[in-house]
Amino acid sequence: MIENLIRRIAAPVDSTLFSIVLGLLGLGLLTLYSAAYENPSRMTAQLVNISVALSVMWVVAQIPPQTLMRFAPPLYLIGLLLLIAVALFGDIRNGARRWINLGVTSIQPSELMKIAMPLMLAWYFQKRESLLRVSDYAVAVLILALPTLLIARQPDLGTALLVAAAGFFVIFLAGLSWKVIIGLGVAGAAAIPLVLWPLMHDYQRRRILTLLDPTSDPLGAGYHIIQSTIAVGSGGITGKGWLRGTQTHLEFIPERSTDFIFAVFSEEFGLIGNGVLLLLYLALIARGLMIASSAPTFFSRLTAGSVVLTFFTYAFVNMGMVSGIMPVVGVPLPLISYGGTALVTLFIGIGILMSVQKHRKLVQT
Repeated sequence: MIENLIRRIAAPVDSTLFSIVLGLLGLGLLTLYSAAYENPSRMTAQLVNISVALSVMWVVAQIPPQTLMRFAPPLYLIGLLLLIAVALFGDIRNGARRWINLGVTSIQPSELMKIAMPLMLAWYFQKRESLLRVSDYAVAVLILALPTLLIARQPDLGTALLVAAAGFFVIFLAGLSWKVIIGLGVAGAAAIPLVLWPLMHDYQRRRILTLLDPTSDPLGAGYHIIQSTIAVGSGGITGKGWLRGTQTHLEFIPERSTDFIFAVFSEEFGLIGNGVLLLLYLALIARGLMIASSAPTFFSRLTAGSVVLTFFTYAFVNMGMVSGIMPVVGVPLPLISYGGTALVTLFIGIGILMSVQKHRKLVQT
């Protein structure tokens, strides 16, 4: 009886992928314990977040990709309508209009788009798989641009970047020519000083200028980057040891349990610890790409591939931000940073990967 129950619970779980995820969660909890040493309630809250996220992952892993495909258009439409509602009468918190009050609770619709976007674009390309034309890619770019611009307008550049990346990966995996990608990249880079710069808020411009010269405002806009790079560098080869990070426990690192938790990890575990962390991320990405490459349908391949590459974007942007090679945009380190909504979103992605793998096996048998 108990064995059957355990077997049924474990059935949708890909053991290799889940083992990698557990390794990352373990490192995350160790680092969070040190980062939030003076606030132990955060550890309790994170354990609750992980429990909820794992439950959501298990439920999503049970859903066949064909069912996910049917949900894609309504999910995208609901997310788009909620983003429009946020723009019209959303709650303003810390100078940003990102939340909408539903009476019982407040939600951040931009998080929904991290999942709805790749599903929608994968659904769109699945319908046109037999004969893809240039006009189809143009429509896909429009589908991607609408919510991305609404999120960037809130303003929330970090989430806008992740949503744009998730959609771009689907378009890329659907077969968009490298020549077009390079051309769009060059055009986008050229448009930054002419088009995007005038549209940016003052604090966004300061973040870019601070990236170029953090010492121009060491106690203001440059404080985050300066302190985080000091912590990363001071870890050396082997690190200062768990719970022994001076930058962390003397409270020099800002947002040390969320966006800048990588600085805490680097200071305490050093270059060797960073190597282990990178290997775990690479293992997760490699396993995800293996699942995507063996998916039985075009929709499954595009969705799984986008989910995996979005994990890469999360990690790359966060580590680059903390190391001072990218602007501060508020992107958490996946499966390491403290948080609830972002963690659930990530585990929905992991659940999608497990669903693709599970139902591939069912199709083959």
